[in-house]
Amino acid sequence: MNTNLHDVIGVGFGPSNLALAIALQELAQDSGKALNAIFLDKQEHYRWHGDTLSSQSELQISFLKDLVSLRNPTSPYSFVNYLKQHGRLVDFINLGTFYPSRLEYNDYLGWVAGQFTDQAFYGEEAVRIEPELSNGAIHHLKLVSRSPQGQERVRRTRSVVISTGGTPRIPDIFTALKGDGRVFHHSRYLSAMKTLACTQGKPMRIAIIGSGQSAAEAFIDLNDTFPSVKVEMILRSSALKPADDSPFVNEIFAPDYTDLVFQQVPADREKLIREYHNTNYSVVDPNLIERIYGMLYRQKITRQPRHAVLCRQQVEAAVATEHGIELTLRDLATQQQLTHRYDAIILATGYERRSHQNLLAPLAPYLQGLEVDRNYRALASAELQAPVFLQGFCEATHGLSDTLLSVLPMRSEEIGRTLYQALNLTDSHRETKVCALASA
Repeated sequence: MNTNLHDVIGVGFGPSNLALAIALQELAQDSGKALNAIFLDKQEHYRWHGDTLSSQSELQISFLKDLVSLRNPTSPYSFVNYLKQHGRLVDFINLGTFYPSRLEYNDYLGWVAGQFTDQAFYGEEAVRIEPELSNGAIHHLKLVSRSPQGQERVRRTRSVVISTGGTPRIPDIFTALKGDGRVFHHSRYLSAMKTLACTQGKPMRIAIIGSGQSAAEAFIDLNDTFPSVKVEMILRSSALKPADDSPFVNEIFAPDYTDLVFQQVPADREKLIREYHNTNYSVVDPNLIERIYGMLYRQKITRQPRHAVLCRQQVEAAVATEHGIELTLRDLATQQQLTHRYDAIILATGYERRSHQNLLAPLAPYLQGLEVDRNYRALASAELQAPVFLQGFCEATHGLSDTLLSVLPMRSEEIGRTLYQALNLTDSHRETKVCALASA
């Protein structure tokens, strides 16, 4: 077992913990004390939603809401500096847009991550976080990670920040088809598509289950990239609904709004989140809706139907056969049931945020149901002195922006400052050092 003791281990090195790495670097410069911080990520190399980066995939928030600019516009880690360093600043300005492609934003994140390679350990999946008891108290934690070959490694740390993102949500009807290469979640879109016959120009009929941005992007990409494919998008709602990104509504993603949400009682928090649900869930950018509608309209002109959007359809059954996947659909308006056969099914069914629960299971006796305070620190019993922070799992208490990019600069600073305070309080060596500095 590695006996080295870290100040903090970040689990996951996506945008949230990448923003934290920047914030900790700034705090180290301000305070003259650098924390011993490392970050683990199960991917073999840096990639953000890499398997979904189709040519039509665009970021849905302004580039100014990058990892750092809302907190420190002059930071060398800003998206603007990324463009400057890559010789594309003028070209991006000429695009006349606030919204870069996800492909470019992925490259920006990789560029930033490349400047923290000494702190990042890829190809290591965190599997559990265990308490290290000493005289009835827990000042240190043991984080167990696993390599792709199944080899486990144990690291000791004074604190952890968990930012493992979402896990693909697979509807119960499709769980029996797990392992069937013809049925896959949108998170595996690019790699799964490479295995299908349409890449060789062979005709295919593909269904997309879902009514959100991912479903719309896949619909358009299949049309543009695979001329031999016929696509049907299947959704329970009566129509594709536009995302509301108007200026006043967008204020709910401002950092200050987090304070407003957190100060409410649980029932009122839930009302606020439900009121603005259409800003983030099961909605599509209006320009993509217009593209899809125009695509279907042109089919009517040419009398050559190729694609369809099937509204008010509930998937009642999914059966794998030798000749394809048979879906039984029930029309929610007429209750009529029909069976459709497809060569492949894309599940654009969103994500669940539960990965932190298994990680923290060994600490469950010391945690208060994974509830957090305003600074994202998990509420714990007196025995658990080692702080645990959660990023991206606090929507119910901190609002809709918690799973998005909008609050990363401010949240990372809040967590960073709280980390510095907590570690100074729980580590006698650092506390003595601070007192000595104050006396000098």
